[in-house]
Order: sequence, then structure tokens, then C-alpha cells
Amino acid sequence: MKLSYALVTPARDEADNLRRLARCLEGQTLAPAEWVIVDDGSTDATAETAEALARGRGWVQVLSSPGTSNRAGDPQGGRRTGRDVVAFKAGVAALQKTPDVVVKLDADVSFSPDYFERLIGEFGRDASLGIAGGVCYERGSGEWRPYPVTGGHVRGATRAYRWACFEVVSPLVERIGWDGIDEIRARLLGWTTRSIPNLPFYHHRNLGARDGTRGAWILEGELAHYMGYRVSYMFLRAFFRAGREPAALWLIWAYLSALRRRSPRCPDPSIRAYVRREQGIRNLPVRMRQALGKSTP
Repeated sequence: MKLSYALVTPARDEADNLRRLARCLEGQTLAPAEWVIVDDGSTDATAETAEALARGRGWVQVLSSPGTSNRAGDPQGGRRTGRDVVAFKAGVAALQKTPDVVVKLDADVSFSPDYFERLIGEFGRDASLGIAGGVCYERGSGEWRPYPVTGGHVRGATRAYRWACFEVVSPLVERIGWDGIDEIRARLLGWTTRSIPNLPFYHHRNLGARDGTRGAWILEGELAHYMGYRVSYMFLRAFFRAGREPAALWLIWAYLSALRRRSPRCPDPSIRAYVRREQGIRNLPVRMRQALGKSTP
């Protein structure tokens, strides 16, 4: 018997994207049991579009996020305080039945009709798989290109949790970096996490587009400090990324600024220790190959 899955989509100003996503979902060879759309204080027609999609579709429901106030007119501030995580958790709480797999599904993606059949099939084949997703493709220079990740990371845009794993890594941290912390928790508890090779999804809003390139790297620098990155690794990552994105050097500024302010760090020492082990010199060659898309994460 195939595993069941449910979808939760936090949506802020995503009216056009929701229509495209709905077409993708209706064409899936393995249909979702439920789809919860969580409107996160949109100023466009997102709420109306979501309600229209729910009419006549018993498997779709719409609600408003309790975290809307976290926006405060500041998208970066909203990300720092985990606005999308608040919306996701509210959507999970609204599910009518407990699925085998729950998916945080962003509105700005598309994928092939067999995407979820293949993704959910991976959970069926591998009982240790706790968190999984496809390979993210973003558009650049007129073509779709994969956006590599390292160390078994799963992009948040189509992030699927086996329910048993979701329960033990919850509650998700309501701040930027939640999608690194839950993966580490999962691995420390014996679960595996990975992106599935040859399973693409298409991200129609490139990473950092809402924050701006500079803002996105500032958030990355603050995250690096929170997670307890090795200083040497942080510098290497910034210079490595700056070869393609000069704005990546803002990562250094943000990290050092957080260090100077003595900003809080992740309170779980086992997570910080895990991060530092992964960033050790012995692992650098593998991580560099992964970042270049030359080996499987």
C-alpha cells in the first residue's frame, strides 16, 4: 500500500503562483490526501484565490496564519522570527487526518505529474528516511539550473517529513535556520535526510529574491553565527560563493556583527557540535564537490 501524504503551503502574496501550483497538484499521479493553504497576511488576491481553489475541492482548506503579526512590514524581520514556520505549524495542526508524510510546499514551485509519486515512493523504500525533497532548479542565463546543496540538506520549498520523524524533531524552531536544526535533530536520532537525485522541482522565485541578494546573505551570516559555524568555514564559504555572487561577502559582515553583539546561539550544544564536526577539514573536499553539484548530497 502506498503511503499517504498531506501538503501545507504558507502563502504570502502568491495569487498567481497558487494557480500554477494547483494545476500541478491536480495532475499528480499520486494525489495528496489534503492540501492546507495558510494565508500569511497577503496584500494581493492570495486569500481570494485560495478560497476559490478550495470551492468544489474537498481536499483543500484555507486558513489565516497566527504569525501574520510577525511580518511587521519587514520581510527580513518576518524570516528572522520564523513567520513561515508559524504558518506551516498552523497548517499541520489543521489537518483532518494524520498522514504518513507531511510536506511543507511553497507556492512558487512547479514539478512533473509523477513528482510526489516518486518522492513518497522513496519513503516507502527506505524506512530510515526522515526528511526528503527533490533537487531545486532555478532559472539563470535563460535556462533552468540545479541549485546544489551540501551534507544531505533538503530545500524548504518541497520539504517532506515522515510523520514519525516530524513528531520527534518538533517543535520546529521559529526563526531562520529552522530547516538546518530539524535535519540535525533527525540525524542525531537515527533518521536520514537527503535530496533525491534526478527528481527536479522548479523554483520560480530565485533564492533570496524577496530579501534582495545582500539581505539574503546578511540573514545567512546571522544564521552562521546562531548555528555556531567554525570561523574558518564561514570565511571559506563566503569567498567560495563570492566567485559567483559578490554579495556573499556580506555573510562575513553579518557573522562578525552578530559575534560583536553577542547575539544568542542555538541553545542545544549537540546541534552546535554536530555543525562543527561536519565543517571539519576532513569533510571539506566532499562538501566542496557537493556545493559544485559534482557529488550526491
